[in-house]
Amino acid sequence: AAVAIAVVLFVTPQAPPRSPERASFMQVLADPELMRMNFGVFALHGIQMSMFVVLPNVLVEAGGLPIDQHWKIYLPVVLVSFLLMLPPIFLGEKRGRMKQVFVFSIGLLLLVEVGMRAAIAETHLSFEMLVALLLAFFVAFNILEASQPSLVSRLAPASARGAALGIYNTMQAIGLFAGGAGGGLLAKHYGAPAVFTAGCVVTLAWLIIASSMKHMPRRARREAAPA
Repeated sequence: AAVAIAVVLFVTPQAPPRSPERASFMQVLADPELMRMNFGVFALHGIQMSMFVVLPNVLVEAGGLPIDQHWKIYLPVVLVSFLLMLPPIFLGEKRGRMKQVFVFSIGLLLLVEVGMRAAIAETHLSFEMLVALLLAFFVAFNILEASQPSLVSRLAPASARGAALGIYNTMQAIGLFAGGAGGGLLAKHYGAPAVFTAGCVVTLAWLIIASSMKHMPRRARREAAPA
């Protein structure tokens, strides 16, 4: 035991001093690039929740499909959208064009909201059109849902990634609540078209905010282990 203590005291080298300062919580909260990501996850999940407040009834009216049979639409649409989202993400990462993929996905989301608003305003709803829009929605949603947490971890200072992801997850939860509550109130008092109109406004604001991003960092390569 005495020898071990001596080794620890006199042989084991001391840890090098930590030079980088830890970023404060307020610095992370006020970081412009992270604020864009936080608004994005709030908008994404708010739009999703508000849309699914009214979408089941829209599908019933358009296709006469009972609600307990909607899984026959959702399941294949989600599976196909998962396959369609992979190439844009892989190519964006490989070629360093994730910002373009990111902004394109928000633009696609906006087109879906506009299309949904136009479709439900028609006297005769096209069931096929709604399914196509639903597929486009999930493609955009899956790309954004998969890429945003990774981008937050890259944009955040190394010493504050936990705080950055905590804020991000909190904004996601707030978005879920706001979308469900806001969508329900709009649908109750103004009808389903108002829900998609609000979605268009939020998505357009997100598109403008995301387009002004300064940079979109690439995934860091693993450093080779020292010989």
